[in-house]
Order: sequence, then C-alpha cells, then structure tokens
Amino acid sequence: MRLRCAVLDDFQRVATEIADWSPVADDVDVVSFDTHFGDEDALAAALAGFDIVVTLRERVAFPASLIARLPRLRLIVASGMRNSVIDYAAAEAHGVTVCGTASSSAPPVELTWALILGLARGIVREGNGLREGGPWQQTVGADLHGRRLGLLGLGKIGSRVAAVGLAFGMRVSAWSRNLTRERADEVGVELAPSKEALLRDADFVSVHLALGDRTRGLLGPAELVLLKPTAYLINTSRAAIVDQDALLAALHEGRIAGAGVDVFDTEPLPAGHPMRTAPRLLATPHLGYVSQANYATYYGQAVEAIRAHLDGSPVRRLPVAPAPEAQAVPTRSDSAGRS
Repeated sequence: MRLRCAVLDDFQRVATEIADWSPVADDVDVVSFDTHFGDEDALAAALAGFDIVVTLRERVAFPASLIARLPRLRLIVASGMRNSVIDYAAAEAHGVTVCGTASSSAPPVELTWALILGLARGIVREGNGLREGGPWQQTVGADLHGRRLGLLGLGKIGSRVAAVGLAFGMRVSAWSRNLTRERADEVGVELAPSKEALLRDADFVSVHLALGDRTRGLLGPAELVLLKPTAYLINTSRAAIVDQDALLAALHEGRIAGAGVDVFDTEPLPAGHPMRTAPRLLATPHLGYVSQANYATYYGQAVEAIRAHLDGSPVRRLPVAPAPEAQAVPTRSDSAGRS
C-alpha cells in the first residue's frame, strides 16, 4: 500500500520542483497544499488520509488534540531543528516520529538588512513614486554610518547582523539576559548595560531572540516608549516578542520613525488586518527563511527523512535538547526562523 505525504503551506508551489523526490517516488504519493488551513478542524479534515506531513517552520501547530484526530499519521518532518508548536509527547504516544532539517541563518540576516536599508532610505516610497509619476525625491535618508545599531540577541543570526553593521561603520551594541561581555567582545560589539539602555541609545533596534517564556512580550508599551522618535525597530524573529498593539500605537502616533516587520501574531496575515496599512511600517510576509538555498535544504532533507523513516532508521529526530551555548545565548530558530 502506497503512503501519502502532505506538504503544507507550499505557497509558491515549488516543493516538488526544488528538490529531488525520486528516492521516495516508488512508495509515497506527494500532495502539496498552496493554501493555509486556519483552524484545527480544517487541518484535521485535510490531513485525514495522510501518513506523512511536511511542515514549514512553526506556522502550523500540532497539538495533542490534532494528532489524536490523525490516526494514519506516522511521520512529521518540520523544517529547522527547533519547533515549539509540536506536542512531542502526544506524537510519541500516538506512534508519530518527528524529524527536522538543517536551516541556514544567512537568509534572515539578509532580510534583516533589506528591511533596515529599505526603511533608512525610503526605498518603497521612492520607488513607487518614481513608477507612478510622483515627486522626484520625497525623503531624506537616514544614515547608517556612525549611528548605533542595538541588537536584542547575539546568537548565530544576531552576530552576523552585527558584522554587517560594523562593516557599515555603525556602532553596535547588544543585550540579552544571558549575554556575557566575553561573547560581546568575541563578536566585536559593546555589551549594553541593560535592555532599557539599549533601547534609549539605539538608532536602529533589531530583534534576534528565540521565543520563550522570558522573551514573550519583551518589548511592550513601557519599552517602546524608550525608543527615540528617530529610531527604527526591526523584528524578523518572532511576533510575540514585540507587543503588536503597542507597536501599532507607536507607529500611528509617530513616536518612532518606523518599523520593519516580517513576523505577525497571525499568519498568513488576514485581509484588513491593521498591520497591512499601518503608517511608517515596512512589512514582509515572513520571508526570513524563504530562499532558494533554504528551500532546497528543507525539502531535500525532508525527502531524506522520509526515506530514512521508510527504511526504519529515522534521522534528525526532534526534539533536540539545546546545547549549553544555545541556552546561554538565545537565537532565532530559523529565522526565523521565522523567523
């Protein structure tokens, strides 16, 4: 009997093209879904006839209630090696193996800088104005050289963002609860004495922390009010780290110069959501991990994981206990891994 594999959230319809699925072609029928299932009932109905599910990052949750409704399910392959929305105990109890894939930190670093540069130089406004016959030059760009870049988190992604900031001639500082002076010195940045000090001093603040109990709501109304009116906030990490309502208020009231956001409380972002039309906001639809190289890795290693599962030798099983270094220096899972 042939098995059935569902590939979720294949919005670009590339999952079966960007990787070679021939190693499992004799045993598995692959069906990709290019629309998102927004609730558990819809997801349970769509996946009822599948033995294998490939899911991207942490967009689709697999709680115990959903896993119990999928009696055929035997394997979940999630991109990345960290996933906080899968109930691993329930998966084990129902005989479901969970595996991960590698994920590069380069794409979210690059997107972070795309957002910073897009905001600083008014790229979208100026580009649209040029195409639509608007005024010739509407904005005066914000300089990077000599300005302060404040990083919340200095892990794999944060440290690479720091390196680019230093190359631009920025003064770079970083803070997280467990960040040490030794780690900051290693990267070549200043250790901010506190989160509040970093927010007060920075011209650009970029978030590069993993989402957890200690980082959820880390930037709320009390923190955002500390930002300079000329400062920009970038979040390519996890939406819940920044209070979305507080950020919207700051943007509408003009209390900060702007924000670049790639992650949202609800994804995909519903039509009519206030984040779609907020002023001073450069927003992208969670593109942090979306690149040709990452997708080739995600889907290529998904095929490898499926083949290994069929052969009775699972690879890259999740969850993986974090290394001591990862506990000391919070990082984004992808992007976010996306962010």
